Amino acid sequence: MTKKANPSTKIGFIKQFLLVFLLSGITLVVQSCEKNLKLKHHKPDNAAAIKILVDKADVLFDSNHYDSAYYYFNKAQLLCDKEVNYIDYVYSITCMASIEQNEGDYTASELSLTKTFPYLKKIVKPRFTANVYEQLAANYYYTYDYNNSLYYLIKALHLKTSYYRKSSVLNTISIVYMGQKRYKEALAILIPLSKIKILCKADKDVDANERARVIENIGLCYLNQENPKSIFYFKKSLKMKLLLKEDDLLVYNYRHLSSYYNKNNNYKLAKEYGKKAYDLATRINLATNRIESLSLLIKASEGNDLKKYSSLYIDLTDSLFTAQQTTKNQFSRIKYDSKNERAENLQLKAQKAENDLQLERQKSRNIILYVVILFILGFITFLYFHLKAKGRKEKDLAVFESEMRISKKLSNELTNDLRNTLLFAGNIDLSTNKNKEKLLNNLDSLYSRTRNISKENSPVVTNENYSLALKEMISGFKTPDINLLLNGLEIISFDKTEKNKKITIYRVIQELLINMQKHSNASLVGISFKKRDKSILLTYNDNGQGIDLEKISSKSGLKNIENRILNIRGEINIDSSSGKGLKVFIKFPL
Repeated sequence: MTKKANPSTKIGFIKQFLLVFLLSGITLVVQSCEKNLKLKHHKPDNAAAIKILVDKADVLFDSNHYDSAYYYFNKAQLLCDKEVNYIDYVYSITCMASIEQNEGDYTASELSLTKTFPYLKKIVKPRFTANVYEQLAANYYYTYDYNNSLYYLIKALHLKTSYYRKSSVLNTISIVYMGQKRYKEALAILIPLSKIKILCKADKDVDANERARVIENIGLCYLNQENPKSIFYFKKSLKMKLLLKEDDLLVYNYRHLSSYYNKNNNYKLAKEYGKKAYDLATRINLATNRIESLSLLIKASEGNDLKKYSSLYIDLTDSLFTAQQTTKNQFSRIKYDSKNERAENLQLKAQKAENDLQLERQKSRNIILYVVILFILGFITFLYFHLKAKGRKEKDLAVFESEMRISKKLSNELTNDLRNTLLFAGNIDLSTNKNKEKLLNNLDSLYSRTRNISKENSPVVTNENYSLALKEMISGFKTPDINLLLNGLEIISFDKTEKNKKITIYRVIQELLINMQKHSNASLVGISFKKRDKSILLTYNDNGQGIDLEKISSKSGLKNIENRILNIRGEINIDSSSGKGLKVFIKFPL
């Protein structure tokens, strides 16, 4: 006897082969892509060069050579890989924004600072983020956008920074409140700060500077409220700043004292402190403070001094505007030249990288192409065997189910009657006409029922004679006790209807009629066909005893009918209740 191979064993072997083949192909592709990516994304480590540029820029910045510092900070940030050197990038951009702010270009400063936002969350140390927020707040303050200034100061306050840094931010918030004329709220911050003995433990000079700033701001609040207490705080702050010997801090004190005496009509002292502020601002080259000091001197002067200071004010304002515009243009030119230089370098690097990668790309394409082709061929092979095995299995299952159904039907409907007929024939006298006629009737009934079972399980005609075969099948259920009405079948053309749909409708109607004949005790049955657009509407109803739809099991005939209709993308609605007959509405596409 020849042993046949098990189809499932073949399929399993094919699956294993395809899996091994696919994994091998994927491994080749991944290795190739990784090699390609390594070549493509390899970038030099510029950390050392960036540090040299930043250190040089810091020295220039601290010595007030802002244009040169700006140049080197810009070169450093262009050299940064933002995903790797993000700390140096944020620091360089922040310093450039600070220089732009000092030169009065607040818009450029704001634009520079916003470039840092995507990288702030990567930096662990909060001081970098605090610097960005505080500088943005200053830009908004100088442009009188106090709400946005407060927004970024509060964000800075919520960072996990030192106690000194938080107190400095609170001091700045009080200045913004003064800009909004919210003097009581400013004092509510400043007075508690002034009572703290040490604001910065790390550096005594920084602590003294911040304390002097707090005291001075209290005086400024009182000055704006026309409270005479302001002079006490201005003088106290001045005394503290003179000990620090930091000229840029003294300028503000002298200006505030001049403002106080101007408001109190003591023009002599107002002029004295205004002149001190102007001379000091001129010596340390603070152009904006020089202009502010001149405006105070103009208020306190008369005659020739008034003309002199007014002329100086106009000239200095014009020269400051020209200087700021020149600086803006200079910074713009630095950025533009750097971008062009970087673009040229990037273009040369890109061309070289493209040449280096061309061969690897071609290899990768070829490998991927081969893998895809082989995978498709393997998949088609697998699909062929799989579908073939599946079709064979489904066919065997359908045959088995059909045989079991016929066997069950023969057993349920004919076995007992055939046994009884045989017993009848063997135990009675067949010479009498009455017994002979009864035997013939029993045999005729057995024949008719056998023929009906044969018809029910015979193949469905799906050619041009489909309508005739359907009509004959339906008419076969008509008896003297069952009046069957068929309407609309003759106007429906099934020529373009798919074969599986024809079979489904045939079997559905057949099953409905068999159920009616067996269970419903109906005397009147109606079946109608209607065509609507591209669909067929089929209606079945009888006057039998009906059924309780809630008690239908998943294996019942009506459930099978419902599944058949859904399989041909149709719709079905069943309406029935005990004692009220059965109505079935079916709609399916042609």
